[in-house]
Amino acid sequence: MPKATKTNPNNAPTLTGAEILWATLVGEGVSTVFGYPGGAILPAYDALRKFPIHHVLVRHEQGAAHMADGYARASGKTGVCVATSGPGATNLVTGLATAMIDSIPVVAITGQVSSKVLGSDAFQEIDITGITLPITKHNFVATRAEDIAPMIREAFQIAQSGRPGPVLVDITKDAQQGSCVYDFEAVAPAPYRPHPMLRAETPEMVKAIELMRASTRPVILAGHGIIQSGAEREVIAFAERHNIPIATTLLGLGGIPASHPLSLGMMGMHGESWVNNAIQQSDLLLAFGMRFDDRVTGNLATYAPNAKKIHVEIDPSEINKNVKVDVALIGDLKEVLTTIAKILDERGEPRGVDVTKQWRDEIRAMKGDASVRDIINLPDNGHLYAAHVINDIWQEAKAAGRLDSTIIATDVGQHQMWEAQYFKHEATRTLITSGGLGTMGFALPAAIGAKIACPEKDVWVIAGDGGFQMTAAELSTIVQEGIHINIAVINNGFLGMVRQWQEAFYDKNYACSPILSPDFVILAGAHGIPGANVTKRAEVLPTVTKARTADTAFLINFAVEKEDGVYPMIAPGAALHEMVRRPNPLIETAED
Repeated sequence: MPKATKTNPNNAPTLTGAEILWATLVGEGVSTVFGYPGGAILPAYDALRKFPIHHVLVRHEQGAAHMADGYARASGKTGVCVATSGPGATNLVTGLATAMIDSIPVVAITGQVSSKVLGSDAFQEIDITGITLPITKHNFVATRAEDIAPMIREAFQIAQSGRPGPVLVDITKDAQQGSCVYDFEAVAPAPYRPHPMLRAETPEMVKAIELMRASTRPVILAGHGIIQSGAEREVIAFAERHNIPIATTLLGLGGIPASHPLSLGMMGMHGESWVNNAIQQSDLLLAFGMRFDDRVTGNLATYAPNAKKIHVEIDPSEINKNVKVDVALIGDLKEVLTTIAKILDERGEPRGVDVTKQWRDEIRAMKGDASVRDIINLPDNGHLYAAHVINDIWQEAKAAGRLDSTIIATDVGQHQMWEAQYFKHEATRTLITSGGLGTMGFALPAAIGAKIACPEKDVWVIAGDGGFQMTAAELSTIVQEGIHINIAVINNGFLGMVRQWQEAFYDKNYACSPILSPDFVILAGAHGIPGANVTKRAEVLPTVTKARTADTAFLINFAVEKEDGVYPMIAPGAALHEMVRRPNPLIETAED
């Protein structure tokens, strides 16, 4: 036992930098990391055996970043990924960018060449902090063993605080090999101090209340921030108190139960027609934790032209960035809504005032019977549509009583939008998808992270035949980890969304969008995962049940209609309400 000294009053042990790395992660509550070893990070891997941390060996470092991301989205905790220097570190870049734009807390740890040769173009040296500066909240370079613990601890604080995001810590090899006194508590970061702007002022809240009182056609826009803030109950309570309908962004799905009577559904480019029309006709938009991105607004010049706008947002840089608002309430959504409720109670504002019944009746008339999508109910004429697949996965989970315990991880493209349209999410953190960056190859590794975070839940991958091939090597990670993940490949022989845009806007010039794929069932079998091919509607439900109840991971290759499209669709430059309708009358859906 070391003796207490003036510089070591807590009798703290002396550890190597590599040991300090893992000890600090344990202190931060980390039990799982996703990574791939290499020369510059080998001292850390050598020390890993001494600590109670499970390491998931990925097949590509991009997979490590996506697994950490999926872990964070499913659990609400911070995900951790590890890579070596040079190509190992640069392979993390796409995953860090994905996490950054979707505000996901991830800590990436990279090895680096010895500090003595930094800047000399040593073998596998790359300036990873320079590369990742635009796609991380912050990054660090540790060149001494003494740097590692304080930097790791501050990285976790930064990743989790305010608007979450990824942080990278680059650790030189000699810092890992050096030694110093390790005292976890002594290197605690200074208490988090919110930005001075992060305080919604009471006068602004009162102004917001006055706008609400004057409104007869309000709509709440519920974004990813309701989930990140943990404000799902507060948003629902606020909406119920004022009887305000709620539209949801893609990343907000699940934050408001789809079956809630005030839930309208998804807005935006492939959102519900009645939702977009309601936004365009509203007189007040209450934007809760969303950033008015282009896929939500359509043409900004014609966006909700008659609506006052109240924006509740934790990131000051998002205020007035895309849409000019009338009231900005800068702060954590949960805290802001709690304060507003308190002000309303203090002022004696009654609960359950229904001044918007006529407005909700108008929206209901816009909707008509469009919520019953005819494509699902078509007679079995030999055509299998992706909508059938998504709907039947949802129906099976519902019938099994597993709807709240089913996580869907999607890739990016048509199947992603069909999932948002046809799988009705009832619980928070049940949809894991790349929203802002639109990263193909995201689904499979993200699902692995989600399953490890929530082993008691059913996890489905829904991916296209294009994106699935980008990270299909992670099938072996599933087998090595012994986890049960269900994989649905929506196989139409095209890069589907690219093909749809080529059909609509490029004179049907299908340049480079047809894609050849391997036999996915045989491929899965080569990795040690059983599977099945499905070509008919009648086969979907029993095969989905077989996959969910299997003892191991299971892959289903769904051979779906090749030239089906996602509708409604807003063309580039069009107004939010100017939706392109489904052109094929044989599969025309009611909402079109």
